[in-house]
Amino acid sequence: MGEHIDDCIIIGAGPAGLTAAIYLARYHLSIRLFDCGSSRAALIPCTRNHAGFPDGIKGTDLLKRMSEQAAKYGALREDRKVERLERKDDLLVVRTDSGTWRARTVLLATGVVNRYPDTLSRPLHDEALSKGLLRYCPVCDGYEVTDKRVAVIGTGDHGTAEAMFLRGFTADITLVSPHGDHDLDDTCRNKLADAGIAHVPGPCGGFSIEGEQLAFDTAKGRMAFDSVYPAMGSDVRSELAAMAGAETSDDGCIAVDDHLQTNVPGIFAAGDVVIGLDQISHAMGQAGVAATRIRNLLAEERPLRR
Repeated sequence: MGEHIDDCIIIGAGPAGLTAAIYLARYHLSIRLFDCGSSRAALIPCTRNHAGFPDGIKGTDLLKRMSEQAAKYGALREDRKVERLERKDDLLVVRTDSGTWRARTVLLATGVVNRYPDTLSRPLHDEALSKGLLRYCPVCDGYEVTDKRVAVIGTGDHGTAEAMFLRGFTADITLVSPHGDHDLDDTCRNKLADAGIAHVPGPCGGFSIEGEQLAFDTAKGRMAFDSVYPAMGSDVRSELAAMAGAETSDDGCIAVDDHLQTNVPGIFAAGDVVIGLDQISHAMGQAGVAATRIRNLLAEERPLRR
């Protein structure tokens, strides 16, 4: 273990992590950014609701711009997978797959992983996503499916809520159960009926891109759609926080205060790992708040002077 101690180690280089890196580097702090290359933002073919990009911007292009901006001000990025986080001797110890580092503070920006039908292969998943045939965030891109034929793969309250949200963009919506019969109570069924949303039992399988649509088999036969939204939830990447003793909610999100600090001194979190809102702007806003609190916390420990 080296003698150098970073002011802050950021884990995760998505919109939240990179925003924090830009802030902290411009506060003249020593910043190290670890990333394993799995930001969901990289999968976005084109986001058009990010302010300042009226014609949209590809997720990888946005991350590249942000990474270059952080590097310009001195943030050091390293492609490493963090495997353990712990607090020891008033410092935070970050163990990666190829080395160990120490820091005064740590910001977790590890995000979440979307769930999708296990019968959909990853190569096909990524191809469909790149073509806008598969989508995850109706808040981000519901506008893009205006008056198109849309499927929501899901059931219960969550699937119903996503189908109802998308009803504001198109009248042609089908809610398909991912595994078998739907789990819909009377309230859900009444909402779907009132909105004119069909519901079809699963399982879903035999996915393929056919022309300009994504097609798959259901219990009612093969169906094809202009866009498909999996509404099957997500898995929160909060394992590092938990092993360091940070509190998490029942669904795995990291519990933080108004300044994005956890119950463990020096550990902060921002973005979807705090609340799975799936919004770049919200993640960036949280990161700005967290980064400024980190700066002020470090200044309380020792004066920050040029």
